[in-house]
Amino acid sequence: MTEVEVTVREAIPDDAAEILTTLKLIGSETPYLVMDDKGLAMSVEEMAQNLADMYDSPNNVLLVALVDCKIVGTASVKASNKGRMEHIGEIGISILKDYWGFGLGRLMMEEVLQWSKESGIIRRLELTVQERNQRAVSLYEKIGFKTETIMERGAKTDTGEFLNVHLMSKMID
Repeated sequence: MTEVEVTVREAIPDDAAEILTTLKLIGSETPYLVMDDKGLAMSVEEMAQNLADMYDSPNNVLLVALVDCKIVGTASVKASNKGRMEHIGEIGISILKDYWGFGLGRLMMEEVLQWSKESGIIRRLELTVQERNQRAVSLYEKIGFKTETIMERGAKTDTGEFLNVHLMSKMID
């Protein structure tokens, strides 16, 4: 397997345009995400503002993975600003298909876990993953996530086929 040198850092507002472009490409490459080839429905300005807000938030983060100064993946923790729910973070990881199989998903997950522990606020992490994405399910289980339930018809393909989705969680203690 070829090795790639990866830098992971927190996203900043100046990354907005490249993040949107990368996520649009990822959405067109994989059937495993809710996002499709339209990417995120927001302008560069809206994304930049979201990144600024996230950067200032103690319980939200967007990390970017860079190879040769190019964004090749993202990992996020999204949490509520409401006191009763601020401890629950929802994880999302997206990686360009050219970079699958290099351990980047594991690296991004480990970075998200470390950030969550250091936040002092996040105590529960959640994610959803299509049952057919067995590589991801296996990775999450190895890292300590447990399936809480299988959501029947939790997603569907572009052709209308219903898919089961795992709701998985990990406690941060």
